[in-house]
Amino acid sequence: MKKLTLSALFLISLTLPAGVFAQQRTTVRVQTSDRDGALIPKEIYGQFSEHLGNCIYGGLWVGPDSPIPNRDGYRLDVFNALKDLQVPVMRWPGGCFADDYHWRDGIGPVAERTKISNNHWGGTLEDNSFGTHEFLNLCELLGCEPYISGNVGSGTVAEMSQWVEYMTSDSGSSVAMERKANGRDKPWKVKYFGVGNECWGCGGQMRPEYYVDEFRRFASYCRDYTGNRLYRVASGASDYDYNWTEVLMKGIGNRMDGISLHYYTVVGPWSDKGSATGFSDECYYQTLAKAIDIEPVLKKHIAIMDRYDPAGRVDLLVDEWGTWWDVEPGTNPGHLFQQNTMRDAMVAAYTLNIFHQFTRRVKMANIAQVVNVLQSMILTRGDQMVLTPTYHVFRLYKVHQDAQFVPVSYTTDRMAVDGRASVPTLSVTASRKDGVLHVSLANADLTVDNRILLTWDEIGAEGLTRARQKALSVSGEILTSASAGDYNDFGVAPKVAPAPMKDLKITAAGVEFTLPAHSIATIEIPLTL
Repeated sequence: MKKLTLSALFLISLTLPAGVFAQQRTTVRVQTSDRDGALIPKEIYGQFSEHLGNCIYGGLWVGPDSPIPNRDGYRLDVFNALKDLQVPVMRWPGGCFADDYHWRDGIGPVAERTKISNNHWGGTLEDNSFGTHEFLNLCELLGCEPYISGNVGSGTVAEMSQWVEYMTSDSGSSVAMERKANGRDKPWKVKYFGVGNECWGCGGQMRPEYYVDEFRRFASYCRDYTGNRLYRVASGASDYDYNWTEVLMKGIGNRMDGISLHYYTVVGPWSDKGSATGFSDECYYQTLAKAIDIEPVLKKHIAIMDRYDPAGRVDLLVDEWGTWWDVEPGTNPGHLFQQNTMRDAMVAAYTLNIFHQFTRRVKMANIAQVVNVLQSMILTRGDQMVLTPTYHVFRLYKVHQDAQFVPVSYTTDRMAVDGRASVPTLSVTASRKDGVLHVSLANADLTVDNRILLTWDEIGAEGLTRARQKALSVSGEILTSASAGDYNDFGVAPKVAPAPMKDLKITAAGVEFTLPAHSIATIEIPLTL
């Protein structure tokens, strides 16, 4: 494999006429004869919605009296965009906010709800007009599973126990009757329940040994009501803290259904993470190097889990992940509002491709966050809405939800970063479902196009006959832009938007097409003719 440093890339560019760059050629073989691939859980494409900045208020929720078009208070343009993504699961109310959240503040008549200060995120005043009913009803409308984060940090066992009962019990108890009095007769179905969040940090500054006992105590009182079975999630590690996973697997074991993992792509120090939009080529590749470092992190956490749980009873949930940059100039530092470029889209594609390889353990992932915060799907300003490049990746990739993972093989160049890490310039994943093959490809190279030959096992040594070539209907969509720093902004035409692929060429060997520099595509191929 060829390795190029950033300086080598610059020297190559000097030898070429302006606007002309070399083109790689890559054969990608999809092993469609392998029928043993695991299903890619749709929950890998989960979202995260925290009471942080304008994620909830102004993002998901504007209230029924807002002049912004809404459906029972849910912002209609955002709702429709999320509906099109087929969001499978959404986590709420945090994040760090969850361990300051007391659920009774957010039920009952809106005018009577308690107002609180969001002490974690900018000191914003919360009127709690968006609470348990509003979140769970939104999940029903979107057709997604709710994932509730319970308050261990500042809450009590009784408070958490009663919240579960309020949401899921139809027993006629005082708590269940309170829900009915507040307008919800039948209980909701709530599957995923997090017993605390980041208990090693903002969720209580606990030692893992202490949290083990707290989990066992709190989870004991999170009961199953009225046919609802809770899937109890332990507050797991931050990226490289393997000891936390070790202690929890040893001390909690099968008392938990899943254990969380948080991994953020942060390139610089936390005090100076860099701009979301103004970045160098070197920083672009450093970002991707940090993003794909999640692969060895997953391997190490999974290896620990395998030692204590060889049967695979406990799942791993990456319930916070994504890029984290400095906030946009002029915005509240505590609101974590950042723009979103093709660089962020590339991080999303590479990360999702990695998740697909680890679904034996990784059963859910929740990108942070859904609207207006960090690596969001959607940005809003007043009555305006913008779909980010990351949104378009999730839309291109939704075909992989609950599809069978199909192995691929190919050889790619790698870009050396900082003299140690290296980034493969091509990343590919594939799945099949209902007789259709989907292949998603990302070319991270900033300057070099890649001419792809996509072939699969069913073609055979003799190749596709002319009749099959003629009958084969192949389509694709591609996401790219003039620069990796391009982003979509308010009041102007989007610079980054998917478009149909026009150069798909069917040959005896397979499908040929060009994957431009810094682009992402999904190809659809029917396997039954």
